Amino acid sequence: MALCSTVFTSRRTRRQRRRPCALKWTQESKKSFRGKERGAAVGAKLTTKGAATRDRIIEGAAAEIREHGVTATLDDIRARTRTSKSQLFHYFPDGREQLLLAVARYEADRVLADQQPQLSRLTSWDAWLAWRDAVIARYREQGQQCPLSALITQLGRATPGAQAVVTELMSQWQAEIAAGVRHMQAAGEVSPDLDPARTAAAIVAATQGGVVMLMSTGDTTPLEAALDLAIGYLQASSPALRASLGD
Repeated sequence: MALCSTVFTSRRTRRQRRRPCALKWTQESKKSFRGKERGAAVGAKLTTKGAATRDRIIEGAAAEIREHGVTATLDDIRARTRTSKSQLFHYFPDGREQLLLAVARYEADRVLADQQPQLSRLTSWDAWLAWRDAVIARYREQGQQCPLSALITQLGRATPGAQAVVTELMSQWQAEIAAGVRHMQAAGEVSPDLDPARTAAAIVAATQGGVVMLMSTGDTTPLEAALDLAIGYLQASSPALRASLGD
């Protein structure tokens, strides 16, 4: 990425703002804060108060990005989180990319958290349908703007940090669904011939395809269809159903 990406860049918006702060993470400031404070913020365990402050910065930055995009200025985030310049330096000494990566992790966690508790309770067909409804409600509320996608694009999809965030998200998501498939297999509701991991990967892929179409069109119908067909496929594999049909 360009060297200037270590600055909270300015942008024009429709709302009235103060002039963005021109503060940068310069080599001099990095040396100063790394020498005196980085150990407390990164190398050592944060205090309860410190962890709360860092979380507040991340959550505030996430809210700012959700509302106004990834070009949020340093002043915007400081105002929203009620923090000083020195606090931002303290918790994110490597600058803008470090903060954006932390926000990306936060947004990735939200993707799964918004599906709970349904995602962890895929133990009946009613539970699968409840999860389906939770997913659709989550993305309908989000609409056509995907903060996680914007953050990953800004960071660079090929960078190790961005790849790690996405890989961990998809792995956890697939693991939860695979666990649900295994539970249904144990209950005799899903064919034992299905590979839970591959089935889960296909369901997540179909869900993501529906989300991409939602972002492009504003229509949740493709997402609804993807989830309905995925669950229908699992139901159709039921040994009892197949036996009743003479399969």
